[in-house]
Amino acid sequence: MGSAQNNSICSLSIVGLLFFSIFTQAQQTTPAAATISLSEAIHRAQANEPAFANAVAAQKSASIDRYLAKATLLPTVVYHNQMLYTQPNGQTNQGGQGATQSAPIFIANNAIHEYMSQATINETIGLKQFADTRVASAVSARASAELEVTRRGLVSAVVALYYEVATTQTKQRLLIEAVLEAQSFTKLTQDRENAREVAHADVLKAQLQQQQRERDLSDAVLAANRARLELAVLLFPDPRTSYSTEPAGAPPPLPTQDEVNKLASANNPEIRSALADIQASNAEVSSAKAAYLPDLGLNFTYGIDAPQFAKYGPDGIHNLGYSISGTLDIPVWDWLSTQKRIKQSEIRRDAARVSLTATQRRLIATLEETYAEASAARLQMDLLDRSVLTAEESLRLTKLRYANGEATALEVVDAQNAFLTSGTAQADGVVRYQSALATLQILTGTL
Repeated sequence: MGSAQNNSICSLSIVGLLFFSIFTQAQQTTPAAATISLSEAIHRAQANEPAFANAVAAQKSASIDRYLAKATLLPTVVYHNQMLYTQPNGQTNQGGQGATQSAPIFIANNAIHEYMSQATINETIGLKQFADTRVASAVSARASAELEVTRRGLVSAVVALYYEVATTQTKQRLLIEAVLEAQSFTKLTQDRENAREVAHADVLKAQLQQQQRERDLSDAVLAANRARLELAVLLFPDPRTSYSTEPAGAPPPLPTQDEVNKLASANNPEIRSALADIQASNAEVSSAKAAYLPDLGLNFTYGIDAPQFAKYGPDGIHNLGYSISGTLDIPVWDWLSTQKRIKQSEIRRDAARVSLTATQRRLIATLEETYAEASAARLQMDLLDRSVLTAEESLRLTKLRYANGEATALEVVDAQNAFLTSGTAQADGVVRYQSALATLQILTGTL
């Protein structure tokens, strides 16, 4: 009765294992599945992520604003055309061309018939226009830096998800091997029980270990599918698209800390953004102070403003000509509005300076933390490799000792757990180093 029950449990376990193996293998070896490299994953994410698209749009919009601000420094040209007819009032007056004409009923108009066809060039010269151009240029530079910040944040998210997919697949493979190992040990205990070499307690211990490993495998399959879907949301229109990631190669060497610091200080978007923010704040202060100064307006008009739409009027009078005007508006009193605007811009400038120093401190701390993390992960990789080899050999020897009656079932289970733990730690160690190295590359702008 007990032997039949054990065989039934073993059969169910084998069926469950086959189900998980077929399920995972179908996902990973589908013929239509594409192998996505890390660089391709980053490129796809940049095309699909809305936050990155918004940052790109903001940068392009700021670039256009800078162009428009510079355009205000240049003269504008307008070709103006107009025809006026005014009801006469029954009287005559002396026309602007020396002849008598019917007087218009509206005194603001020059004649009953008036034709205007003029090209007008206007230019306004003032400190505010130059200051506003500096503001727009600084804002554009800040938008470009913020775009790079957003890009690096997206790259960081893609890298984390990409390596998470890789490590969940590795853990899933390790757990499949662990289930096979647990099944093998269960069969061994059953054979020894049938030979009356061990107690039934060993069989129960082996079965409990096998059931635990099957539950762990089920969780690993779920975690792998979840990781794949999270990454697929960034890569494909349909997150259910089948794909696979590239296998992890040999870990690249870690650059020296001096190289990392030099690259990060020369190519950090957070610092560039904070510096551009200060430049924009300084320009805003100048723009606010410019309200105390006068603006010079220049106008040049060339064309016709006459009772006839013609180059010459009666008796050969010239209708075609030009006029030049200049205005100087001197501000006198605005109820201290300019003073308040200056104060407001100075407050924002002081806040921008504080933000810059905080960003510099955070960059230094982040570089130190990340480099220490990468160094520690790199040093531990060799230890983890040796731990896997040691645990594998310990499991082999412990099973041999158990088969010869020199070890207990508990020792075999402990050896199995140690082997699985070391393999999992090795997979996590590889991802830890790759992720830390990728973070350094992101901070230095090389990824």
